[in-house]
Amino acid sequence: MKAQVLQHVGFEGLGSISQWLVDQKAIIAYTRFFEADPLPPPGSADMIIVMGGPMSANDEEKFPWLKSEKQFIRDAIILGIPVLGICLGAQLIASAMGAAVFRNPVKEIGWFPVRSTPTAEGCFELPKEFMPFHWHGETFELPAGAVRLAKSDACENQAFQINRNVLGLQFHLETTFESASAILENCRAEIVQGPYIQSEIELCSVPLSSYQAINSVMNNILSYLARIIHEGS
Repeated sequence: MKAQVLQHVGFEGLGSISQWLVDQKAIIAYTRFFEADPLPPPGSADMIIVMGGPMSANDEEKFPWLKSEKQFIRDAIILGIPVLGICLGAQLIASAMGAAVFRNPVKEIGWFPVRSTPTAEGCFELPKEFMPFHWHGETFELPAGAVRLAKSDACENQAFQINRNVLGLQFHLETTFESASAILENCRAEIVQGPYIQSEIELCSVPLSSYQAINSVMNNILSYLARIIHEGS
Protein backbone atom coordinates (compact mmCIF):
# COMPACT_ATOMS: atom_id res chain seq x y z
CA MET A 1 0.00 0.00 0.00
CA LYS A 2 1.29 3.44 -0.93
CA ALA A 3 0.09 6.38 1.15
CA GLN A 4 0.51 9.92 -0.16
CA VAL A 5 0.62 12.47 2.67
CA LEU A 6 -0.22 16.10 1.89
CA GLN A 7 1.49 18.18 4.58
CA HIS A 8 1.03 21.94 4.90
CA VAL A 9 3.35 22.88 7.78
CA GLY A 10 6.23 21.08 9.41
CA PHE A 11 4.64 20.94 12.85
CA GLU A 12 1.45 19.11 11.78
CA GLY A 13 2.60 15.63 10.90
CA LEU A 14 1.08 12.17 10.94
CA GLY A 15 1.07 11.63 14.71
CA SER A 16 -0.22 8.14 15.49
CA ILE A 17 -0.98 7.49 11.80
CA SER A 18 2.73 7.00 11.23
CA GLN A 19 2.88 3.86 13.39
CA TRP A 20 -0.23 2.40 11.76
CA LEU A 21 1.33 2.84 8.32
CA VAL A 22 4.58 1.27 9.50
CA ASP A 23 2.64 -1.69 10.90
CA GLN A 24 0.97 -2.11 7.50
CA LYS A 25 4.39 -2.01 5.80
CA ALA A 26 3.07 0.87 3.73
CA ILE A 27 5.20 3.01 1.45
CA ILE A 28 4.85 6.59 2.70
CA ALA A 29 5.35 9.45 0.25
CA TYR A 30 5.06 13.13 1.18
CA THR A 31 4.07 16.27 -0.64
CA ARG A 32 5.36 18.97 1.69
CA PHE A 33 3.88 22.18 0.32
CA PHE A 34 5.97 24.27 2.70
CA GLU A 35 9.03 22.89 0.88
CA ALA A 36 7.50 23.40 -2.59
CA ASP A 37 7.21 19.66 -3.28
CA PRO A 38 5.35 18.78 -6.50
CA LEU A 39 2.17 16.73 -6.49
CA PRO A 40 2.34 13.25 -8.03
CA PRO A 41 -0.29 11.96 -10.48
CA PRO A 42 -3.49 11.45 -8.43
CA GLY A 43 -3.71 7.79 -9.39
CA SER A 44 -0.23 6.98 -8.10
CA ALA A 45 -1.32 6.38 -4.49
CA ASP A 46 -3.58 3.83 -2.83
CA MET A 47 -4.55 6.22 -0.01
CA ILE A 48 -4.28 9.99 0.36
CA ILE A 49 -4.00 11.62 3.80
CA VAL A 50 -4.53 15.38 3.89
CA MET A 51 -3.16 16.91 7.08
CA GLY A 52 -4.01 20.09 8.98
CA GLY A 53 -2.46 23.54 9.01
CA PRO A 54 -3.04 27.08 10.28
CA MET A 55 -3.96 28.56 6.89
CA SER A 56 -7.48 28.75 5.47
CA ALA A 57 -8.70 26.58 2.63
CA ASN A 58 -9.71 29.90 1.03
CA ASP A 59 -6.16 31.36 1.05
CA GLU A 60 -5.40 30.55 -2.60
CA GLU A 61 -3.96 34.02 -3.25
CA LYS A 62 -1.48 33.69 -0.37
CA PHE A 63 -0.78 29.99 -0.98
CA PRO A 64 -1.24 29.34 -4.74
CA TRP A 65 -0.59 25.61 -4.30
CA LEU A 66 -3.98 25.28 -2.59
CA LYS A 67 -5.66 25.43 -5.99
CA SER A 68 -3.65 22.54 -7.42
CA GLU A 69 -4.02 20.61 -4.17
CA LYS A 70 -7.80 20.87 -4.37
CA GLN A 71 -7.73 19.68 -7.98
CA PHE A 72 -5.54 16.74 -6.91
CA ILE A 73 -8.00 15.86 -4.14
CA ARG A 74 -10.98 16.15 -6.49
CA ASP A 75 -9.30 13.93 -9.10
CA ALA A 76 -8.43 11.31 -6.47
CA ILE A 77 -12.02 11.23 -5.18
CA ILE A 78 -13.36 10.78 -8.71
CA LEU A 79 -10.91 7.91 -9.23
CA GLY A 80 -12.29 6.21 -6.10
CA ILE A 81 -9.03 6.45 -4.13
CA PRO A 82 -9.53 6.48 -0.34
CA VAL A 83 -8.99 10.03 0.94
CA LEU A 84 -8.76 11.05 4.60
CA GLY A 85 -8.82 14.75 5.51
CA ILE A 86 -7.98 16.04 8.98
CA CYS A 87 -8.97 19.56 10.13
CA LEU A 88 -7.72 21.78 7.27
CA GLY A 89 -7.64 18.56 5.25
CA ALA A 90 -11.39 18.07 5.74
CA GLN A 91 -12.00 21.70 4.80
CA LEU A 92 -9.94 21.23 1.64
CA ILE A 93 -12.00 18.17 0.67
CA ALA A 94 -15.19 20.16 1.22
CA SER A 95 -13.87 23.09 -0.83
CA ALA A 96 -12.57 20.78 -3.58
CA MET A 97 -16.06 19.31 -3.87
CA GLY A 98 -17.76 22.70 -4.15
CA ALA A 99 -18.80 23.36 -0.53
CA ALA A 100 -18.16 26.63 1.32
CA VAL A 101 -15.51 26.94 4.03
CA PHE A 102 -16.02 29.79 6.48
CA ARG A 103 -15.36 31.02 10.00
CA ASN A 104 -17.06 28.97 12.73
CA PRO A 105 -19.05 31.02 15.28
CA VAL A 106 -16.43 30.04 17.90
CA LYS A 107 -12.94 28.61 17.88
CA GLU A 108 -12.39 25.13 19.28
CA ILE A 109 -9.01 24.60 20.88
CA GLY A 110 -8.60 21.73 23.29
CA TRP A 111 -10.35 18.51 24.23
CA PHE A 112 -14.13 18.70 23.78
CA PRO A 113 -16.79 16.03 23.25
CA VAL A 114 -18.12 15.08 19.83
CA ARG A 115 -21.25 13.02 19.18
CA SER A 116 -21.77 10.74 16.21
CA THR A 117 -24.92 11.12 14.12
CA PRO A 118 -27.04 8.38 12.54
CA THR A 119 -25.46 7.20 9.29
CA ALA A 120 -26.50 5.25 6.26
CA GLU A 121 -25.53 1.61 5.87
CA GLY A 122 -21.95 1.25 4.71
CA CYS A 123 -20.72 4.47 6.30
CA PHE A 124 -18.04 4.47 8.97
CA GLU A 125 -19.54 4.50 12.46
CA LEU A 126 -17.78 6.71 14.97
CA PRO A 127 -18.25 6.08 18.70
CA LYS A 128 -21.50 7.46 20.08
CA GLU A 129 -19.57 10.09 22.05
CA PHE A 130 -15.83 10.66 22.25
CA MET A 131 -13.34 13.34 23.23
CA PRO A 132 -10.96 14.28 20.41
CA PHE A 133 -8.41 17.08 20.21
CA HIS A 134 -9.52 20.26 18.41
CA TRP A 135 -7.64 23.23 16.99
CA HIS A 136 -9.70 25.11 14.42
CA GLY A 137 -11.47 28.40 13.80
CA GLU A 138 -13.21 27.56 10.53
CA THR A 139 -15.80 25.03 9.44
CA PHE A 140 -17.51 23.91 6.23
CA GLU A 141 -20.80 23.14 4.61
CA LEU A 142 -21.34 19.51 3.73
CA PRO A 143 -20.40 18.80 0.10
CA ALA A 144 -23.16 17.57 -2.19
CA GLY A 145 -23.88 13.91 -1.50
CA ALA A 146 -21.92 13.87 1.78
CA VAL A 147 -23.25 12.22 4.93
CA ARG A 148 -22.60 13.95 8.24
CA LEU A 149 -20.96 11.59 10.72
CA ALA A 150 -20.57 13.79 13.82
CA LYS A 151 -21.32 17.13 15.43
CA SER A 152 -20.59 19.01 18.65
CA ASP A 153 -22.06 21.88 20.64
CA ALA A 154 -19.51 24.25 19.10
CA CYS A 155 -19.51 23.01 15.52
CA GLU A 156 -22.41 21.51 13.57
CA ASN A 157 -20.34 19.65 10.98
CA GLN A 158 -17.53 17.75 12.69
CA ALA A 159 -17.13 14.87 10.25
CA PHE A 160 -18.52 13.69 6.93
CA GLN A 161 -18.26 10.89 4.41
CA ILE A 162 -18.57 10.91 0.63
CA ASN A 163 -19.30 7.53 -0.94
CA ARG A 164 -17.28 4.80 0.78
CA ASN A 165 -13.83 6.20 0.11
CA VAL A 166 -13.76 9.74 1.51
CA LEU A 167 -13.72 10.79 5.16
CA GLY A 168 -13.32 14.35 6.45
CA LEU A 169 -12.65 14.98 10.16
CA GLN A 170 -12.74 18.50 11.59
CA PHE A 171 -11.10 17.21 14.79
CA HIS A 172 -7.83 15.38 15.42
CA LEU A 173 -7.72 11.67 16.28
CA GLU A 174 -4.06 11.24 15.33
CA THR A 175 -2.84 13.50 18.12
CA THR A 176 -0.05 12.31 20.37
CA PHE A 177 1.50 14.19 23.27
CA GLU A 178 4.37 15.15 20.96
CA SER A 179 2.15 16.40 18.13
CA ALA A 180 -0.08 18.36 20.53
CA SER A 181 3.03 19.98 22.00
CA ALA A 182 4.24 20.93 18.51
CA ILE A 183 0.96 22.66 17.64
CA LEU A 184 0.95 24.43 20.99
CA GLU A 185 4.52 25.62 20.50
CA ASN A 186 3.74 27.07 17.07
CA CYS A 187 0.18 28.35 17.61
CA ARG A 188 0.25 29.44 21.26
CA ALA A 189 -0.95 32.96 20.36
CA GLU A 190 -4.37 31.55 19.45
CA ILE A 191 -5.05 30.57 23.07
CA VAL A 192 -7.27 33.42 24.21
CA GLN A 193 -10.43 33.63 26.28
CA GLY A 194 -13.29 31.72 24.67
CA PRO A 195 -16.07 29.26 25.58
CA TYR A 196 -14.33 26.42 23.71
CA ILE A 197 -10.69 27.35 24.21
CA GLN A 198 -8.82 25.55 26.95
CA SER A 199 -5.87 27.01 28.81
CA GLU A 200 -2.33 25.83 28.19
CA ILE A 201 -2.40 24.06 31.54
CA GLU A 202 -5.54 22.16 30.55
CA LEU A 203 -4.06 21.25 27.18
CA CYS A 204 -0.90 19.89 28.76
CA SER A 205 -2.52 17.93 31.61
CA VAL A 206 -4.39 15.38 29.51
CA PRO A 207 -3.63 11.78 30.58
CA LEU A 208 -1.97 9.30 28.23
CA SER A 209 -5.21 7.28 28.11
CA SER A 210 -6.95 10.15 26.28
CA TYR A 211 -4.40 10.00 23.48
CA GLN A 212 -4.62 6.23 23.34
CA ALA A 213 -8.42 6.36 23.09
CA ILE A 214 -8.51 8.68 20.08
CA ASN A 215 -5.56 6.97 18.39
CA SER A 216 -7.54 3.72 18.59
CA VAL A 217 -10.45 5.34 16.74
CA MET A 218 -8.04 6.66 14.11
CA ASN A 219 -6.66 3.14 13.62
CA ASN A 220 -10.22 1.91 13.03
CA ILE A 221 -10.76 4.61 10.38
CA LEU A 222 -7.51 3.72 8.62
CA SER A 223 -8.37 0.02 8.69
CA TYR A 224 -11.78 0.83 7.21
CA LEU A 225 -10.13 2.69 4.33
CA ALA A 226 -7.54 -0.06 3.90
CA ARG A 227 -10.32 -2.63 3.43
CA ILE A 228 -11.63 -0.56 0.52
CA ILE A 229 -8.17 -0.70 -1.06
CA HIS A 230 -7.95 -4.46 -0.63
CA GLU A 231 -11.44 -5.00 -2.01
CA GLY A 232 -10.52 -3.07 -5.13
CA SER A 233 -7.23 -4.88 -5.72
